[in-house]
Amino acid sequence: MDDFYISAGSDHIKKERQKARELRKSQWWRQRLAQGVCYYCEEKFSPTDLTMDHVIPVSRGGKSSKGNVVVACKQCNTEKKHRTPVERLLDEEKRK
Repeated sequence: MDDFYISAGSDHIKKERQKARELRKSQWWRQRLAQGVCYYCEEKFSPTDLTMDHVIPVSRGGKSSKGNVVVACKQCNTEKKHRTPVERLLDEEKRK
């Protein structure tokens, strides 16, 4: 079965990416990075090895808000791609 999802419009994506840039400058985000723990694999990393991930991807209509962004290691963020965490888990189960 092919993946199916509705893509957000370019105006939404542009707006949310700008919000994400602003959120990265916040004290809240710096504190999250300082903890150094990936949301997905729960391993500890240097802040320079962590990225901002949107749990519900912006391309899928997600927002750049504190409730939708998490700290993720580069590997987990890359593996997640445009999927939700549930879709990522389902894809992993399919591969087994």
